[in-house]
Amino acid sequence: MRNKILILVTVAACLLATAAFADSIKDRMADRAPAIVALKDQGLVGENNQGFLEIRSPQAQSDLVAAENKDRAAVYQAIAKKIGTTPDLVGQRRAGKLAEMAHPGNWLQAPDGSWYQK
Repeated sequence: MRNKILILVTVAACLLATAAFADSIKDRMADRAPAIVALKDQGLVGENNQGFLEIRSPQAQSDLVAAENKDRAAVYQAIAKKIGTTPDLVGQRRAGKLAEMAHPGNWLQAPDGSWYQK
């Protein structure tokens, strides 16, 4: 009986930790969103065809871009695990959605690797 309770408590703690981890990523990404939009609107970064930000100017904040890409990678990994696919495929699909939502003038990378402005 005691072992069953310990297992249930452990499982509950893991579920709560996973939810908190997901919330913290979502919170960090939401906090960064205005700065990311500003960098994209200034043409300093673009969205590549893998669903990640790519620096297009040395004036871009590389630490901000790195933090965003790290969180995106974690999100793509979690989604891939949940739906039984690869993080690369999740990122590529997200890249298509990001391109659709991009503002006029934002830099985007086409599937063939070429860059264009929307």
